[in-house]
Amino acid sequence: MTARHILEKTIYGLLWLAAATSVVITLAIVFSVLFEAIRFFRLAPLTDFLFGLEWSPQLALRADQAGSSGAFGAVPLFLGTLLITLVAMLVAIPIGLFSAIYLSEYARRGTRNLLKPMLEILAGIPTVVYGYFAILLVAPALQRIGATFGLDIASESALAAGLVMGIMIIPFVLSLSDDIITAVPRSLRDASYALGVTPSETIKKVVLPAALPGVMGAVLLAVSRAIGETMIVVMAAGLAAHLTFNPLQSVTTVTVQIVSLLVGDQSFDSPKTLAAFALGLTLFCITLALNILALMIVRKYREKYE
Repeated sequence: MTARHILEKTIYGLLWLAAATSVVITLAIVFSVLFEAIRFFRLAPLTDFLFGLEWSPQLALRADQAGSSGAFGAVPLFLGTLLITLVAMLVAIPIGLFSAIYLSEYARRGTRNLLKPMLEILAGIPTVVYGYFAILLVAPALQRIGATFGLDIASESALAAGLVMGIMIIPFVLSLSDDIITAVPRSLRDASYALGVTPSETIKKVVLPAALPGVMGAVLLAVSRAIGETMIVVMAAGLAAHLTFNPLQSVTTVTVQIVSLLVGDQSFDSPKTLAAFALGLTLFCITLALNILALMIVRKYREKYE
């Protein structure tokens, strides 16, 4: 019994140490970004950063240098991120959700066991491969289609990046939604069928309302995944910070600018480099809020159906 108690205490201590290490690492990351962001906001006003309409982090090295105004208005970056994320969600949510409904409600067991792993392979493809797919196939195809209808689509556009990003996120929405729909109690379906309701009506009136909180949580998590994507946007949408609502033009996102600001030999004393930490802190707050919202939705409405 003594050896057993010692072993249990040792395992308990190791598990506690692992959990504490995770918390410490998370706090270290947050505070390291926070301190550098505070240094940036001492050099550039917070209001100009959050509400400014021009992003030009190039600082002038001499008084007569042109094109180096040092404007740090992040609204074009936020708008570009929102635009690409919206296009991606318009692709990923319908395809992923409908695929999950088919696999969980209509497909046979053998078909499900075959199709679901094949669809989830998309999640294992490196994002740089999706970037090549976007610039070599999707963007030229969109340009040809746009020329047919008289539309001027840029070679690097939010539409191309959003479409490919949506394809990348499909298995994320599919897997989570499938697990959530499958978890709906079988008794609800049986009760619906006993009343003479068709399978499609059962899905619309019984299964989806019961699974809706979990599906909403999955969608919000997918949005967080899309906001944090970098490589596809770099390769397919460009680096220009344009203030536009047009998905046919080139835009950039927060993550792309973070990468571009930190590339090369940079000094961490300049506002240009510190701006990357301010963008990182903003991105962290946005994704954290989305994850908290997803958890709140799941916890609030799950009790209703349980």
